[in-house]
Amino acid sequence: MLRSLYDWTLSRCSHPHAERWLAAVSFAEASFFPIPPDALLAPMCLARPEQALRYALVCTLASVAGALLGYAIGMFLFETVGRPILEFYGAMAKFDRLAAEFNAHGPLIVFLAGFTPLPFKVITIAAGATALPLPVLILASLVSRAARFFLVAVLLWKFGAPMKEFIDRNFALLTTAFGVLLVGGFAVIGWLGVR
Repeated sequence: MLRSLYDWTLSRCSHPHAERWLAAVSFAEASFFPIPPDALLAPMCLARPEQALRYALVCTLASVAGALLGYAIGMFLFETVGRPILEFYGAMAKFDRLAAEFNAHGPLIVFLAGFTPLPFKVITIAAGATALPLPVLILASLVSRAARFFLVAVLLWKFGAPMKEFIDRNFALLTTAFGVLLVGGFAVIGWLGVR
């Protein structure tokens, strides 16, 4: 099922209204849809490199808007809609621990999920269910999604198809390494501030 959904999503990149599809997929992925917008963003950037930054902006804004839907699902429809979505992604078992972490580390969790291949919709729904302050969700989503989508767009604009192959093979490793470095940097800054 996921493969056919991925193929269907990928086929939208050559659609006459591909940019609208990019926005729709970016919006939906932040709240319930399983296929990341990168599946459209990458081939669209390769086909029209002069539009790469525009496509990244579309992804970013639509994804942040979708994060608001995920937040609303978590806050107002958790039992009827949010719980089934989290169960679909196998995240319900970890939800209690995640909910406790949100109270202490919400902005960092949203940022990491927005930048890495973690299912962003799980985090946006959890943010609503745990009443993470909405401005925190919006800011962390905006920064992380922009960082992710603009990085992909710039690399594809600059290096083309070879970079797409490299990103496809190593995306999870690259974003995880960046996330670890980022968290480590914050930890060092915090440790130096305490001393």
